[in-house]
Amino acid sequence: MSARRRTVLTAGAAALAAGCGSSDDGDGDGDGSTAPATAPETRKASSAAELTRTSDVPVGGGTILKDRKVVVTQPEAGDFRAFSAVCTHAGCIVASVSDGTINCACHGSRFSITDAAVEAGPAPRPLPVERITVEGDSIRLG
Repeated sequence: MSARRRTVLTAGAAALAAGCGSSDDGDGDGDGSTAPATAPETRKASSAAELTRTSDVPVGGGTILKDRKVVVTQPEAGDFRAFSAVCTHAGCIVASVSDGTINCACHGSRFSITDAAVEAGPAPRPLPVERITVEGDSIRLG
């Protein structure tokens, strides 16, 4: 092993040990806990950008947000779901939502708007679920 590589590895290990070596949070009580600057719910709501509006997601259908790689569906009135828009077969972005399915144009895979289960292959797995929050007419990730 070269001297330079050994130095880089040694420095990296030392930095890791220094970062992980203390459980004291610096407040003097030694319990290792830290109080967040703001409540977690506040941070999450303020940091999550709006995906879409509830009025943009048709009942019995959905909206594909290609730039965010997310599809939001509304199987029944007021029931919003979100899934990855990346097909589990070949990684294409799904193309449409119609007749109760999320459809991939690349090879014909179709997924249920309710739970993203595969309704027609060749996709081997359902689309992964994305967590969303709905507040008023706003739908956000998280």
